[in-house]
Amino acid sequence: MSEETKSTKTAPRKKTKKISSKLLTYILPVVVVTVLALVVIAANLSKNRMEEMATETLESSISNQADNIDAWLKENLAYFSTVKYMLENLNPPESEIPTILDAFYGYNSNSPKGFYIGTSDGKLYKASEADFSDSNVTESTWFKQGLSRIAMAYGTAYTNDQGETVISATGILNDGSDNMKVLGADVTLNKISIIVNSGVKMDGASSFLVDTNDDKILAHREVSMVGSTISDSSSDPLLQGAAQAIHEGSFNSREIAGNMVAFAEVPGTDWVLVSYIPIRVILSTVNQMGMILFMVGGIAIVLIIIIILYVVRKVVAPLTHISENITAMSEGDFTIEVDSSSDDEIGVMGSRVTDFVSSMRSMLSHISQESERLQGESDNSDRVSKTMFEASQSQAEAMKQLNETVDQLATAVNDIAANATTLAQVVADTRENSDKAHESMKETVGISQKGRDDMEKLSVAMAGISDANESLVESINKVGSASEEITNIVGMISEIAEETNLLSLNASIEAARAGEAGKGFAVVATQIAKLAQTSAESAQNISNLIDEVRKLIGDAVGQANASAESIHQNSELISVAVDTFDRIYTNIQESNGLIEAMIEDVGKVDDVATNVAAISEEQAASADEILATSENMVEMANNITKSSQDVADNSQELAGTSKTLTSYVQKFKI
Repeated sequence: MSEETKSTKTAPRKKTKKISSKLLTYILPVVVVTVLALVVIAANLSKNRMEEMATETLESSISNQADNIDAWLKENLAYFSTVKYMLENLNPPESEIPTILDAFYGYNSNSPKGFYIGTSDGKLYKASEADFSDSNVTESTWFKQGLSRIAMAYGTAYTNDQGETVISATGILNDGSDNMKVLGADVTLNKISIIVNSGVKMDGASSFLVDTNDDKILAHREVSMVGSTISDSSSDPLLQGAAQAIHEGSFNSREIAGNMVAFAEVPGTDWVLVSYIPIRVILSTVNQMGMILFMVGGIAIVLIIIIILYVVRKVVAPLTHISENITAMSEGDFTIEVDSSSDDEIGVMGSRVTDFVSSMRSMLSHISQESERLQGESDNSDRVSKTMFEASQSQAEAMKQLNETVDQLATAVNDIAANATTLAQVVADTRENSDKAHESMKETVGISQKGRDDMEKLSVAMAGISDANESLVESINKVGSASEEITNIVGMISEIAEETNLLSLNASIEAARAGEAGKGFAVVATQIAKLAQTSAESAQNISNLIDEVRKLIGDAVGQANASAESIHQNSELISVAVDTFDRIYTNIQESNGLIEAMIEDVGKVDDVATNVAAISEEQAASADEILATSENMVEMANNITKSSQDVADNSQELAGTSKTLTSYVQKFKI
């Protein structure tokens, strides 16, 4: 028994796995990943849709709140305007004003302190039951705001003497008297807070109202926050983000500090309503839905696995019988019968295995017959190969001696040819490098001449720059003189503005004395006073700008002087550089002459080396041809010897193979 047969018997059988197990290994991960991916996609889509719906609801809610605040403000303002109109038509004496104000006290719940009137001489009139006081009427916020309005209008929020944050509706009371009067009514922020806090349509959402004039909070669900100011540096991230959006004037809905925030401007005011809801509140429903989706996905995965297990086992079952038959064939048993009754791919596989078994039976019978005939022919080949091997050994020995002699001759000739070729190549390279050096030297001569010309041009340009710099200094000095004249003119404008302001003040006094006939003139005088004040401020700004211009002119003059000094120094350096270029140009011309002489000598050496190399190459070629012929003859003799030995070895191997083949065929059952 051969070694190959023994190793085949003793080799351990490879561990096999079932096809159903492999199918499940590949299919189940794909199914699980697909279901989980669908669940994650559905959860993300639900999250995005919930955020969109929450934003839409929040924007609708805040828009409704802004409309309610606007309607409430307009309703109160209409009432206040009606009272103002009545007072102007009654034109009561100042002694009857408190009685009239008592009549309107308590009529409007949104203005619990009723109406009050302030005069330009510092008097305050109010209802007798009103809890209202003002220590300095003419300097109060509501009085100053009222002086700028003919009709009743709301002002900014402020803190009154009682420490309450209120907004006042004020306006000039035109009752025909000479004394300037302002009618006002405080509106508490309680009602606005109720509208702001009760108008939110979403659970968990909140709102607050901000006055953009001073960034004060007018309404908030926390009473302590009312009257406080928000800014970009607020400690609360939500208030800080809202302040940044308000200052930027960007009122689009956005996410701030984990909250979805919407903005709405209240029409007719400088107020901005801010409504917000935590993102976690919005996503609470989405998280519940996500848990449900993951549970449904888990149940779906379990059901799909059960169905796949049933289908795979049902389909793969016929393969078990075919696998048993193939195992029997691998052990040499070709007497088996394979079931091919199935009408699918497995049935086709069984049919092909049956055809293979029939073919193997016929093949093994023919191999057994041919192996016996091969045994006899291998014995004859072994005898002939031994005779050929002895003759080829003698011929190979003689050819080897001839090859050694020719090889020594070829080596000597090749050494001579190689040395001559190397010499010719070195001379050729030297000549080529000399030509390149000559061309480079010519180019260097041109470049040095051009550099000298450029340096002379640069010297002329530096002189022009110096002249231009001096002209620039003179122009800057003229600008300084002109700025002094502008300063004198601005001073005259300031004096005119001060005199105009005094004239407008006198005109206002005279208009107040004129009574009804001077009211129009009083308005004009007020506008003239504002224009005079604006002119004085503009004149001061111009004076400040001129001072800055003077400083800049002084800096420019200093820099121009420094530039002039630097230009002078550079001009001297350029002159030195021109002299240096002249010396370089002279040395390069001398070097160029020496290189031309060297190139002529190298050309002569190149001709001699080329002739020597040509002769040596011809001799080396002849020697190589003789050596190649000798080597071919030696190689042919060695091949004959090797071939005869191979024939002998193959004859012996063929005899052994014939025996092995016969033993293999005997193992099969046919």
